[in-house]
Amino acid sequence: MNTRERHRVSTGRKSSLIAAIIGMALTMIVLTGCGIYSFTPGGKSDVQAIAIQRFDNTTEEHGLADQVTDLVIDAFIADGSLKVVSEENADAVLVGTLVRYEHKPLTYDASDQVSRYEVIMTFDISLKKPNSDDDMWTQRMRHQGQYDVAEQNEDDGRQEAIRLLIGAIIDKTIRSW
Repeated sequence: MNTRERHRVSTGRKSSLIAAIIGMALTMIVLTGCGIYSFTPGGKSDVQAIAIQRFDNTTEEHGLADQVTDLVIDAFIADGSLKVVSEENADAVLVGTLVRYEHKPLTYDASDQVSRYEVIMTFDISLKKPNSDDDMWTQRMRHQGQYDVAEQNEDDGRQEAIRLLIGAIIDKTIRSW
């Protein structure tokens, strides 16, 4: 074997060794990384069950807070990440207050008539430890829904705002750990 052939064999062995080391390092990173981080709430939290208190309402929109509470409960049940239980059996309690409701024109047509409206709802939401005043998280959440006057009504805008609110609550609750 001449020098050139020995160099080629030696270089090939080094490349194989380097590739093997990199492969093992990447495998170790992936395996240890998955052991530390989890996409499920059970991976980093003791919270497995949640109670949802009836939301309060400081606005003049009667019945809306109860409707939102029922939809939030239904959404948590459908999501399945946390079990919805009574406060006595809960690891965390979700509390909310509707603090502002707005219904305002958004766009106008050529004859200066409102063509689109916007419904804006603002809630103060907290996730609390049971039998405690300690918050796991607190956030003011403001969501809006729009509707076209020709095809929809205020309830359609309200439902869109509620849908966005519920998504934000579930996202914050499940991913806050």
